[in-house]
Amino acid sequence: MVEIDKSISFDGRDIRLKIGLLAPQAGGAVLIQSGDTAVLVTATRSQGREGIDFLPLLVDYEERLYAGGKIPGGFLRREGRPPEKVTLTGRLIDRPLRPLFPSWLRDDIQVVATTLSMDEQVPPDVLAVTGASVAILLAKMPFYGPMAAVRVGLVGDDFIINPTYSEIKEGELDLVVAGSPDGVIMVEASANQLPEQDIIEAIDFGYEAACDLIQAQREIMAELGIDLVVGEPPSLDLALENFIRDRAQEPIRIILSRFEKDKTIRNAALDEVKANAVESAIAELAEDDPVKVAATANGKAIGNVFKDVTKQMMRKQILEDGVRVDGRKLDEVRPVSCRVGVLPSRVHGTALFNRGLTQVLSAATLGTPGDAQDLGDDLHPQQDKRYLHHYNFPPFSVGETKPMRSPGRREIGHGALAERALVPVLPSKEDFPYVIRVVSEILSSDGSTSMGSVCASTLALMDAGVPLSQPVSGAAMGLIKEGDEVRILTDIQAIEDFLGDMDFKVAGTDTGITALQMDMKIKGLPLDVIANAIHQAKPARRHILERMLSTIDTPRKEMSPFAPRLLTLKIDPEFIGLVIGPGGKTIKAITEETGVKIDIEDDGTVTIAGNDSEKAMRAHNIIQGMTRKLNAGDVYVGTVTRIIPIGAFVEILPGKEGMIHISQLADYRVGKVEDELAVGDEVIVKVREIDNKGRINLTRLNIHPDEAVAAREALNK
Repeated sequence: MVEIDKSISFDGRDIRLKIGLLAPQAGGAVLIQSGDTAVLVTATRSQGREGIDFLPLLVDYEERLYAGGKIPGGFLRREGRPPEKVTLTGRLIDRPLRPLFPSWLRDDIQVVATTLSMDEQVPPDVLAVTGASVAILLAKMPFYGPMAAVRVGLVGDDFIINPTYSEIKEGELDLVVAGSPDGVIMVEASANQLPEQDIIEAIDFGYEAACDLIQAQREIMAELGIDLVVGEPPSLDLALENFIRDRAQEPIRIILSRFEKDKTIRNAALDEVKANAVESAIAELAEDDPVKVAATANGKAIGNVFKDVTKQMMRKQILEDGVRVDGRKLDEVRPVSCRVGVLPSRVHGTALFNRGLTQVLSAATLGTPGDAQDLGDDLHPQQDKRYLHHYNFPPFSVGETKPMRSPGRREIGHGALAERALVPVLPSKEDFPYVIRVVSEILSSDGSTSMGSVCASTLALMDAGVPLSQPVSGAAMGLIKEGDEVRILTDIQAIEDFLGDMDFKVAGTDTGITALQMDMKIKGLPLDVIANAIHQAKPARRHILERMLSTIDTPRKEMSPFAPRLLTLKIDPEFIGLVIGPGGKTIKAITEETGVKIDIEDDGTVTIAGNDSEKAMRAHNIIQGMTRKLNAGDVYVGTVTRIIPIGAFVEILPGKEGMIHISQLADYRVGKVEDELAVGDEVIVKVREIDNKGRINLTRLNIHPDEAVAAREALNK
């Protein structure tokens, strides 16, 4: 392929596309660059495997540490398990791509995005999303594109496209919008409690920029002579579909119109129809009957057709009757109940949140600054995290049995969404120096467990005594769209998620939105539909929030007795080495004496954690004493710790000693130190001098009575 080097300028930003330079054997490849951040994105297609009845799309995102001029840590000195950010970026690429492939496509498709160079200004994720669309078009795959993504920031009162890392950090919004020719196809955002209208305007602003990138892709493909053709679906034998529809449609309609609220009962009834009305009937057919031949050729055909019929009947009931399968109105929330403190206080804060059949148990743990997650082996500027949100989805939550592995992409993504929703309301590090971890255990799932995690975790944090600025609740919105007919659903359950067209999660406080995530199963939506969904979510969020606040309305004043108590002090950074000591000897001695945990940051912030407040204060005083700058003439009340022939050592501050020479013990000649002092004696001393080696020389001479009184008063404070 001929090399093409194109620059696209919009809203003050430049994106450069290099085609035909790298990866010549991939189906399609593009190097997409902005600033010094460059991502190679490839798309490759191979013939579908026999028996596959879904689109086997695999999206991988890779980061190489050489891209940021780094060498990986660890024994092997090479990249290992991907960081969470890498997994989340892979999901970000996948979500707007998947709906744009034709439903009939069964070929193996792999998209690989690799960050080859990265500065500390331009995030690579939205570049990778747009690059994936370019690579797929270059590979001439069936695709309802082009597709493009942009990031929208809000700095002051102005929206900006593709903000830098520093602009994201300083701003009030971090929004990613992906669009197709048919409209917005994916939204993901974190926001600092922004009003709904601001979010809607930001999505519109982002989609306009995405349209510029879509048009640029069309022009490039025209220049290369590549037609944007989706292709025709393979011809289908409708004998099996018609057979199942004739026998199952009416029984399915009856089951769905019962408005059963328990999905296990409804699913059991549907399974019975499939077994008795469909599978048994097919089993009785002759072996050469076309229906039986079709069912035998594909073991999943019966289940897939039965699912399609169920989908059509469910959607028809919503569109025509305005009633959902559980009898709710379109804007009605399922029954909500909450509890806090459901586990013993060994767990610092817990909450159980129920919404319909969805049940989430969240547990909050308070840790010390040393428990922060180190993100150093990463390309991104953020070095650590002091709020961690983890999400677990065990198989029993949906009544299934399967092996339990390490967290998958979905679990990591849902945990990150809940984390984004709660970060804006967390106290600052200065006000609340704890590292916080929340784990959301999904105990029962029937739709929107991520928003259930947000609600349960808000309650768990309040139960743990974390002073949130405001409580956060969340709701998931769904969509049924047939032609021009559109119905927006509030608080979707599992069947409405699986058989619907949209899963739009909205989280926020009573003031505004803190997080969004919208995924589509259709090719795009106009802004007015998205705006209606955002507005319809607001009363649902408030309704859920009222139920939450009726359980606990403010964070607890007292933390669990098993949570660590933290004391902080600031020392001059030049004293950090003194507190640590050679080989950590000094700090180890302090921790052994007091039983506390001590964390020291580079700026001199010292955090002391311990369950015994007296011992924590002892460690605090030792460090404060060690790092206090002394001046000649200062007077202290000290304790004699050692006696040697030429004088006595006195601890004048916790951890800090000076020596009184025998000649400075009294205003007369002293024969033996022991004649004047004994170990353990309390003595008033003055700092005579501090020599060039930092040694403190003390005296008992020339101390005015007022100075002695002041020293005792300072000791007793």
